[in-house]
Amino acid sequence: MIIRDIPFGDTDWSAIEVTEHLGDTGTASWRTCYFGPADNPIRVRMVEYSPGYSANHWCNKGHILLCLSGELETVLQDGRRFILKPGKSYQVADNTDLHRSSTRTGATLFIVD
Repeated sequence: MIIRDIPFGDTDWSAIEVTEHLGDTGTASWRTCYFGPADNPIRVRMVEYSPGYSANHWCNKGHILLCLSGELETVLQDGRRFILKPGKSYQVADNTDLHRSSTRTGATLFIVD
């Protein structure tokens, strides 16, 4: 990743508008910012999953994801399972290892993609 054309700045995540995204069950509340040039924006999100959330799709987008609170289970299409707890992260490239996440307890994540 080349990070370019982003001047120094700070972000007050509590001031970013929330968008709601429905899962098969539960909701994901996203606060989203884009940084960098229009031809190569970097999406940065603070995402809160409600207790009982389960994604409604297999995702092929690459991410760097850090669990801030709660617990997230991510299943890869090949059957492997990973549990993220606070302080644990994962990374995956675009169009590799289709993945789908859920949480029994709820979770808050910081995601860069």
